Amino acid sequence: MATSVPRGNALVNKQFSTALSAMAVRKPTPLTQLTGPMPTHDKAMRKLKQQSTTEMPVVRVDDLSKGPGDVVQVDCAHVTKLRAVMGDANAEGKGASLKYSSKDIYLDMATIPVSAGGKMTAKRTPHSMRLNATAQLARGIPAFRWQRALTLLAGARGSQDGTDWVLPLQTDPEFADMMVNPVKAPSYNRHFTVNAGTLTQGGAQLASIATTDMLRLAHVDELAALWDEMTIKMAPIQIPGDPAAGDDPIKGVLYVDPLVWDSLVTEQTTGYNIRTFEQNALKRASYDGLSKHPLFAGSPLFWNGVLVRKMSYGIRFNSSDVVPHVTAANRLSAAETNVTVAAGLSTTHQVARSIFLGAQALALVSGGNQESEETYSLLEARTNFARNLELAGEIMGSEDKLRWALPNASGDLEATDFGVLVIDSVVRKRSV
Repeated sequence: MATSVPRGNALVNKQFSTALSAMAVRKPTPLTQLTGPMPTHDKAMRKLKQQSTTEMPVVRVDDLSKGPGDVVQVDCAHVTKLRAVMGDANAEGKGASLKYSSKDIYLDMATIPVSAGGKMTAKRTPHSMRLNATAQLARGIPAFRWQRALTLLAGARGSQDGTDWVLPLQTDPEFADMMVNPVKAPSYNRHFTVNAGTLTQGGAQLASIATTDMLRLAHVDELAALWDEMTIKMAPIQIPGDPAAGDDPIKGVLYVDPLVWDSLVTEQTTGYNIRTFEQNALKRASYDGLSKHPLFAGSPLFWNGVLVRKMSYGIRFNSSDVVPHVTAANRLSAAETNVTVAAGLSTTHQVARSIFLGAQALALVSGGNQESEETYSLLEARTNFARNLELAGEIMGSEDKLRWALPNASGDLEATDFGVLVIDSVVRKRSV
C-alpha cells in the first residue's frame, strides 16, 4: 500500500520550514554579508555560547536554539591599561584588574502571515498560490530582520516607508513589540553630523544643519582620521582570509543612504576622483580570500581603510522632525533628549543617516521552536470550511546593538556603541 502525505501534514510543513529557513538565511541581505563564520572547535570560550567570530560587525549567538529560555547574556572584556614593574621591584599584587561589562538580549517570536486565497482564487489563476506565498515570505522575513537590525544600529526608524518596508514606522502602536529590544539613540561618542567640511560630534548639530551639509568624499578621510584618534577604539573588520588584515586593516564598512551614494559618485571636487575609490576596492578585493566575499561584490568604494557601500533602505528625517540624541552633558549615562531638525531644510531636503560598522556592532540571536531547531518555520491554516489557505512565516530570534559602559580618557565609564557609528548629512529630496 502506497504511503500518502496529505497537504498540511507535519512532514510537509517540516520540509517547507527547512526550505524557508534556507531561503531566508541565503537571501543576500547585509546581515549575511556582515556575519562571520561560527568558530572552530579550538575557540572554546566562544563555542560555549555558540557565538560566531567577533571580528565581523554581526555576532551571531545561537545558544538559545537548543533549549528553553528567552534571554542571552553577552559579555565584553574591557581593554586593560597595563603597567610594567621594572628591575627587582616587587611585582606581586600589582596586576591590572580585569573588568567586564554585560548585557541581556531578549528573544521573541515574530509571525508574518500571508493569504494564499481560496478555492476560487486558485481556480482563476494559473499561478501556484502556495509557492507564491512562500516566495513572499522568503523575501519578507530577511527584509524584516535587516530592517530591525538597521533601526537598532541607526538608533531610529526614520520617516521612510513603503511596500518594501515590513517594519512599520516608530509611531505604530506595535512597533516596540516588533523590535523586541529597545531602540537606543546613538551614544554621544559614536554620533557625528556633517558641518560644512568637517564632522561635528553629537546630534545637537541637527538643529542648525543646512542644505549644503552633504556627505562628501573628504568626510570619508575625516572619518578615517577620527577612527585613528578615538579614545574608545572601534575594532577593525577582519574578513577571514584577508592577508592584509594586520598591516592594513579594514577600519569598517560605511553604509550610506541611496541618495548619499548618488551625491558621492557624482562629486566633482578636485583631488577626489571616484574612479580611484573604485579601483582601490577592486585592488583589495583581488587579494586571496577576499575575491569572493560578498562585502566586495557589486561596486563598492574603498578609501583610507573605509569600505563604502550603498544601503537598500534609507533612515531619513524631515525638516522639523524630532529626533532623540545624547548630549555632551549626558555622554556617560546616554540619557536621551530630543533635538528638532532645522526648519531651513524645508520640503526640498532631508537628513539621511549613514552607518559605519566595525567589529561587534550587533548581536543576532536565534533560537529554535518546540517542533524543530529551525529558526524559521512555515505554518499553515485552513479556514472557511477548509476552503481558504493562509500561510505564515515564523521567526524565532531578535537583534540588538552592542553597547557597553567603557572607560574613556578620563577613566570614567562612558556608554559606548562599541561597533557602530552614525553620520547625519543632508540629501536633496527626489519626487517620483
